[in-house]
Amino acid sequence: MSIDKKEPLFKNPIESNNGLSIDDLNKYLPAINKIQDLSMTANEMRDGLFLGLAIDGIKKIPDDSIDIIITEPPESPLEDINNSKKPITIQKYFEWNKNWLSESSRILKQTGAIYLICGWKHSGMYQSLLNSFFKIQTRITWRNSSPKDQTSPLTWINRTSDIWFATKSDEFMFNQEAVTSEINNIKSNGPLELGITNLWSDIMDVQIGSTTKMEGDKPEQLIQRILTASSFKLNWVLDPFARTGGIGVITKKMGRRFIGFESDQDRLLMAMKRIDNE
Repeated sequence: MSIDKKEPLFKNPIESNNGLSIDDLNKYLPAINKIQDLSMTANEMRDGLFLGLAIDGIKKIPDDSIDIIITEPPESPLEDINNSKKPITIQKYFEWNKNWLSESSRILKQTGAIYLICGWKHSGMYQSLLNSFFKIQTRITWRNSSPKDQTSPLTWINRTSDIWFATKSDEFMFNQEAVTSEINNIKSNGPLELGITNLWSDIMDVQIGSTTKMEGDKPEQLIQRILTASSFKLNWVLDPFARTGGIGVITKKMGRRFIGFESDQDRLLMAMKRIDNE
C-alpha cells in the first residue's frame, strides 16, 4: 500500500495509543519498511527505520559501510519475531550478543567505532565479548539518574551506567582528528572539553527535541557527545535496537544518516513519528 493513498486505514474516533493518533497510524502504518524486504549494497545504502530482528537487519548491511554504532542492547531480547518473549538464560544471552556483535564488526568501517551502553550487571560480559571482535579503547561511566539495575535487597544505590567505546582497528577518528596507535592528538579546547575524560559526571537528563522524552531514551547531551567525538556529518549511524528512536532523533538533528532496527511495531511507529517530526 502506498503512503500516498488517500483513503485512511482508520476512520472511527478511537483513542490514540502510546502517543500515536489515528492520523499518525494512517500516515505511518503504510510506510513501515520490513527488514525482510531490505536490500543494500555498498553503493546503495538506505537510511530509515526497519521492522524486524536486529541480527537479520545487520546481515543485510554491506561490509565496511557503517561509521558508528550507538546502542543499548535489551536485557530480554526477542529471538523470534513471531513468538512472545520468553525468559532467556545467561548462556543464551551471551550467544545472542555474540552473534550480533560479530556481524557488527563486519559492517563497521576500518575507521569505525561502537558505543555500547549497558548497566553494571552485564558490563563485564560486554567487555569480554567486545574484546573478541573490536579494539576496546575505554569504558565510559556516566551519571544515570534512573538506572534499572539496582541491587536487591537495596544496599548501595546505583546512579551510574557504562558505555564501552571500541573501534574496528587501531586507526580511527576521534574529536575530528585521525588517531593511530602511535599518535593521539586530542584537542583540549572545544566542545568536548568536559567530556574528554571517561567520567561523564556532568551529563544532565535533557529532553530530546520537541517530542516528549520516552522510556529508554538517553540524555540528549550523552548522544551528542558521542556523535561529536566519533562521527562527521553525513556519516552512517546504526542503532540495532532503536526502541522509540531516541538515538535516531539526535542523529538526524546533527546531520548524520541513521539506520535503526526494531522488532516491536508500536515502538517502531513511534520512532518513525519522532524522527519524522525532528
